Amino acid sequence: MGLGILKDGRWVSERDQEDSQGKFIRPSTTFRNQITADGSSGFQAESGRYHLYISWACPWACRTAILRQLKGLENVIGLSVLAPEIDQNSWEFSDEPGCIPDTVNGAQYLWQIYLKADANYNGRVTVPVLWDKQTQTIVNNESREIIRMLDTEFESLATKDINFYPQHLQKKINETIDAIYQPINNGVYRAGFATSQSAYNEAVTELFATLDYWENILGKQRYLCGEQITEADWCMFTTLFRFDAVYYVHFKCNLRRIVEYPNLWNYLKELYQFPGVRETCNLDHIKRHYYRSHPKVNPTRIVPKGPVIDFDAPHNRDRIFT
Repeated sequence: MGLGILKDGRWVSERDQEDSQGKFIRPSTTFRNQITADGSSGFQAESGRYHLYISWACPWACRTAILRQLKGLENVIGLSVLAPEIDQNSWEFSDEPGCIPDTVNGAQYLWQIYLKADANYNGRVTVPVLWDKQTQTIVNNESREIIRMLDTEFESLATKDINFYPQHLQKKINETIDAIYQPINNGVYRAGFATSQSAYNEAVTELFATLDYWENILGKQRYLCGEQITEADWCMFTTLFRFDAVYYVHFKCNLRRIVEYPNLWNYLKELYQFPGVRETCNLDHIKRHYYRSHPKVNPTRIVPKGPVIDFDAPHNRDRIFT
């Protein structure tokens, strides 16, 4: 997630990312190298070598923070957390509550990290970023690939014995992550950043049709891929967690709230209450980011007080699926 682009070594603040029909177009990520356990890729999984740049506000970045936490990689991979609000200079490092400054490169803005990796870089500046201190470059800035690397390639360095990509479910996990990406994970942005009524209608219709589908599936099985938590669940979780507080109002995704879906709501509470996950959830940063960083969507930049959402309330998933 990020607003603005680098052009010829300069930061240019702009957000126009729609086609001629007013549909939001998400640009592709650009750094796609892989870390491997055996180092065959040129980037070997090692303790202390890599650093993760994230924002608590960004659902894509928080996927990686969750996997880092749940795998017990906190002492293996370093972490910096950017300030929640984006201004004309893009993501900024800060020492305000909830933030962690850049202790590796001493940058003030995230775009400086991109230029350090590639002095000729032109394109978007987004989180998450996985940085290699040894070669002084960005290894990868695609969240889906980063969580896979943290889950599988750092296995020998992880302090927690948990696997979110079990072999017997791998095909289904990949298919499910694909299935939820466009209508749900990206669907809220397609609705929120649409600049035509038809583009908005299309995005919102597809979004809620897909939420309805998974509401039905979660009435029959505990998790997206069956009876085991997988990477697909964490990809769904970060969108659902932000939905009622941000997407429902700010992005006009207001047909229904997640709390109105019995299965999705209890599923969301269960994932939030999974040990280590709540530490990656910062609603203050989330609300400040969305309501104050998108002036075309919210020109007043006023951050609403509500809603009050009790993610710690008991869920019923363990009673339904024993």
